[in-house]
Amino acid sequence: MRGVAANRGAPAEVLLRLLDPAAGAARQLLCEERTLPDEVVDAVVAHPEVKVRRSLARNAHAAPAHRGRLASDPHVMVRATVAGGPRPRPRQQRPLPDDVLVTLLTAEDSGEPELLTVNEILQELMFSRQVTPSFRYRMRGHEHPTVRGLATDVWSGLTAEEQEALLNDPDPDVRASAEYWVSAADPAGMGAVFPAPGHYRWMVLNNYALSDAVLEEALADPEFRWSVAGNPYTPPHAVARLARDADPAVRERVAARADLDPAVWEVLAEDPHERVRTRARVQPLPRTTAQCWAVDHEMAEDPRDWECLCPILEPCTEPYTGPDPQWYRACAESEEVVLRLAAAKCPTLPADLVARLAEDPVEEVRHRLASWHPLAPAETVLAAFVARPRQRPHLLMQSRLPRTGLSHLLDHEDPEVRALAAADPTLGRPPVELLTDPDDRVRRAAAANPLLTADVLEALLHDPATAEGAAANPGLPTARLHALLDLADLPR
Repeated sequence: MRGVAANRGAPAEVLLRLLDPAAGAARQLLCEERTLPDEVVDAVVAHPEVKVRRSLARNAHAAPAHRGRLASDPHVMVRATVAGGPRPRPRQQRPLPDDVLVTLLTAEDSGEPELLTVNEILQELMFSRQVTPSFRYRMRGHEHPTVRGLATDVWSGLTAEEQEALLNDPDPDVRASAEYWVSAADPAGMGAVFPAPGHYRWMVLNNYALSDAVLEEALADPEFRWSVAGNPYTPPHAVARLARDADPAVRERVAARADLDPAVWEVLAEDPHERVRTRARVQPLPRTTAQCWAVDHEMAEDPRDWECLCPILEPCTEPYTGPDPQWYRACAESEEVVLRLAAAKCPTLPADLVARLAEDPVEEVRHRLASWHPLAPAETVLAAFVARPRQRPHLLMQSRLPRTGLSHLLDHEDPEVRALAAADPTLGRPPVELLTDPDDRVRRAAAANPLLTADVLEALLHDPATAEGAAANPGLPTARLHALLDLADLPR
């Protein structure tokens, strides 16, 4: 049953049988671990069992619109699963459609507070990365205050007129949210008193305008100077003082600021510590905060740390999500590896520069491109798959990963690579030698290869070591798939 549930060639009439409770674990595999035909999605959305609908709600392979159909589900746990996003959480999260997000954001408590409240579901949604900055910006004029208030989260990307409208919003919660950001820039606000120990202290010293007294207290303590060095509201006289700090980590953080005085930048560009010099020189003035953030992420001390497993957010074309695309062009053409790494992460980089980075002499630049850019050449993506085991779960979800022309990998020492090659339908010969591979993933992939003949498949279906893979073989006719499910007494 598990093999049939994974069979990409199985028609909807076969897959629908696996929604029966007797299918056991195969039913979860069907609803949660693969794409589904529309008829099966319809049946799952209407299925009477909550756990079946929740499986679709967390399916990372399902289209967001399909998952979004469960946003109004009668059971609170199904709605919460939609809000929480797919599991395991993909690196490249596909946002829910706007109307689905509005449905979740404007929902009211359904009388099941012992399970989850609406606010708890909203927290799940906010942490799921399914609510993008561009959605927040588009909702700045929405009729519902909960939705409209999200625009304050992209405060720095709003025009003065848009900020003023939110500060004068008729809803008190929206006004309070807008006033919070105004207070963050006011030394008489949250930074007026030295914060108590804990996360709040870290947040205030790193992010909010500080009164003169609080700033002096922080500058006097080596424990707090690193935080103040990166605080966007730290005044120029304090920044110049921190640029002479004895701790190179503090000076490096100053060197990463976007608002450096040219004289301070020149001093840091000649700093005795290499990382401080590099951080200053890699970005001559003028530079923006978004540009600095993009480079900060690439300033790993050890090149082995460059392997990026961070979330892939929406494209860097919005003013509040990333630097100007022209800056990325310059980075792609730079002699600085750090800047080329930053450029490789921009999914809107044009084709000519993608081709340039695909030939980059630094391996990590090529691998970063493979993981992030939709135009990365197939051979670049395959090379990253072979060389970067930690990236494989993400790359396997991408259509850019080659599934053909892999015969040269049949003897690879890594079983995950052999499994990818074993499934290649263009090998020219059935991969029979891999049917006895010591790794079960390789055996399953080889047994599912459509190059296998009907006679071989029948033999494999009767062997416990290969039966699951053989049942997933798209070469099996519909009648044979039905017959396999008949053996499990699944109703037609």
